[in-house]
Amino acid sequence: MCHCLACQRRTGSVFGVQARFRVEHVTIEGESTAWVRTGDDGGVITTHFCPRCGTTLHWAIDAEPELVGVAVGGFADPSFPAPKISVYGARRHPWTVMPELDVEHWD
Repeated sequence: MCHCLACQRRTGSVFGVQARFRVEHVTIEGESTAWVRTGDDGGVITTHFCPRCGTTLHWAIDAEPELVGVAVGGFADPSFPAPKISVYGARRHPWTVMPELDVEHWD
């Protein structure tokens, strides 16, 4: 599998949108099933899913142990703040367009 598209495969979308929080500001409760993969840069990502419905719950990246990632769609809140950083934009599908926002790009 091409790891550069792994997030697209994980989300079932052409891109994933995430919020990251400091681990000390997050309380994780309930059961989850973990899936571990190695990214194309060699970093390890541990993603936790609901064992009943398969929804992505949260994830951790070994290079940033102080942060917890959460899919923005999991908040089900259309007023959730717009992104501040775009990662892997160089790998986006050519027909997708980033909104006109003041966004830092990490390609």
